[in-house]
Amino acid sequence: MGKMKTFIFDIDGTLIDSYEMYMPALFTVLAKHGYHYSHEQEVEYGHQTFGISGKDTLRILNIPEQEQATIQHEWSQLAFQHEERQHVFPGIPQAIDDLSHRQNTQIAIGTSKPLHDFKQHFAKHYFFTDLFDEVVTIDNVKHGKPEPDMVIKAMEDLHADPKTTVYVGDTINDLKAAHAANVNFAAALYGAKNPEKIHDGAEFLLHHPTDLLTI
Repeated sequence: MGKMKTFIFDIDGTLIDSYEMYMPALFTVLAKHGYHYSHEQEVEYGHQTFGISGKDTLRILNIPEQEQATIQHEWSQLAFQHEERQHVFPGIPQAIDDLSHRQNTQIAIGTSKPLHDFKQHFAKHYFFTDLFDEVVTIDNVKHGKPEPDMVIKAMEDLHADPKTTVYVGDTINDLKAAHAANVNFAAALYGAKNPEKIHDGAEFLLHHPTDLLTI
């Protein structure tokens, strides 16, 4: 049995593979509004921004602030028309179930999703959502990743010790958020689009979700 007592999970790219639901929809909507990108740029920006808040994504892409709300709304609407493109990573339901029953162990979610999206497009689809002791969404914090706000809030809510807390994620922004919160980081290499960016900085490497049970 591992030494970690508190596990905080990112969702997209960590619990579920939702890249093909979100990112093609983003560039379709941007093209509609006159923002066109080459295929190479779509891949680069997609990998760079996947997993952070929609607001931060559009800011990184230098979309004017006055257009962001409309584009973000249309992006969400289009993405959720293709929910069949998202699926849970094999092994995640069992790993979460096992952790939820492990002695002296807490599990939480720390996600860039808004609460509404979390409830309507994640929680209602996956039974293991009910096993989490705490859920922190972007609506609960001032700053999204790579700032540590959501990791810190989850720890505070659970009265967790940073030394035995691990944030599980698939992107460099997840890694930065974990270390800024002074907790361990577990790299979900099985879901990462750029695994080389998180491999060396991680305290734990997860090649498969069941590797969670060893830390």
